[in-house]
Amino acid sequence: MTTPQEDLLPGTRRALLRRIALAQAEGRAPSLVAAVARDGRAVWHGARTSVEGHGPDEHVQYRVGSITKTFTAVLVLRLRDEGALDLGDPLEKHLPGTGAGEATIADLLAHTSGLAAESPAPWWERTPGSLRPELADVLGEQPLLHPVGRRFHYSNPGYTVLGALVEKLRGEPWEEVLRGDVLEPLGLDRTSARPRAPHAGGWAVHPWADVLLPEPTEDLGRMAPAGQLWSTTGDLARFAVFLARGDDRVLSAETVREMRTPAAPAEASDVLDGSAYGLGLQIRRQDGRLLVGHSGSLPGFLANLTISVEDDVAAVVLANCTSGPQLSDVGADLVRIVADAEPRIPDPWRPMSEVDASTLEVAGPWYWGTYAFAVRLSADEGVSLEPLSGSGRRSRFTANGDGTWTGREGYYAGELLKAVRRADGTVSHLDLGSFVFTRRPYDEEASAPGGVDPEGWRGIG
Repeated sequence: MTTPQEDLLPGTRRALLRRIALAQAEGRAPSLVAAVARDGRAVWHGARTSVEGHGPDEHVQYRVGSITKTFTAVLVLRLRDEGALDLGDPLEKHLPGTGAGEATIADLLAHTSGLAAESPAPWWERTPGSLRPELADVLGEQPLLHPVGRRFHYSNPGYTVLGALVEKLRGEPWEEVLRGDVLEPLGLDRTSARPRAPHAGGWAVHPWADVLLPEPTEDLGRMAPAGQLWSTTGDLARFAVFLARGDDRVLSAETVREMRTPAAPAEASDVLDGSAYGLGLQIRRQDGRLLVGHSGSLPGFLANLTISVEDDVAAVVLANCTSGPQLSDVGADLVRIVADAEPRIPDPWRPMSEVDASTLEVAGPWYWGTYAFAVRLSADEGVSLEPLSGSGRRSRFTANGDGTWTGREGYYAGELLKAVRRADGTVSHLDLGSFVFTRRPYDEEASAPGGVDPEGWRGIG
């Protein structure tokens, strides 16, 4: 029987091991563990440690910090999909009296709520959660630092509020809802709010000497939905597969795609480094790849989860030190190593199982003015519109069941595409958000706004 370690070529496995060995040695981490998932399952696990003869495996827990936020976001999106809330709902509708009630659920998920980055002193990551028993203790007397919805400002209290929202609407503690709604369906039995053996201890490494200091491990209390979880590379590799593909027991593929879509306005620095934030997921472009996932840190621990959906490769990296290795770079490198050394083999082309004749009728070239586009039908993508040259507007569309389609992405997201028919039932032109697409440039037989010069096309002489 083939083991996961044998799913990658020896040269690829050695390159992965070398990368985490460099990260552990140069970052001076007491231990560092990593996993790679491809084609929907884990295919590699590696570990480096300062303790001779002890190599943590994929079942050893590490604290994962803000990767917890992605789990909390999944719970909120489940509530939305069930109809318990709308992302446009103001917080006040569900949790009145917080002082941040004008922020929407989407604002909280995307860190555009205007809330502070941290809770009031003392430093919440190194003090017991019992010091902040109520939401008011987490949010402080003036919760909002910025206008709601205007800028991205990462907020740990914002995800505490989302955890409280989950508890209010579910009628159970956040931890119990997480277990029943996400962890058990996905088989993440080594992910928990409190450490369960075997687990790593958290350490601070002196910046100028090779000596260690143990870090305290605090129960974060109310702040738990922002950073409490402990997990393993094995569990997080399975979670990464879910975030790339969806799982109808938890969230559909369409909803996890929504999580991976930028939702926060980019600031100047974000534009320069190619980063953005979705609904509980960080998004960045690195070395030409679009990567999604989340990083995490708490005193004593660092964590990173990185996914390239296009390559169908994900990486998880965990370390038990407060600072040191740049795990976001390590995660991106692990994805790159696998994707470049062993590129994804495309699935076999297969024809569509069925197609409606009226839909097939709109396939082919169309012109928006003089710009050439094509409507394509495919088994994988459904209906798509794309320019025939250059990098113009493109989008995929979802059928509405009435002969119209709604854009799923890009410029035409949410816009209605419909075929306008003549009296005899043949297609005259396409209407896309009021834009007219014709079979010929400025087709005089179609309803081109402004009309077409009766003398037609001509040269200059």
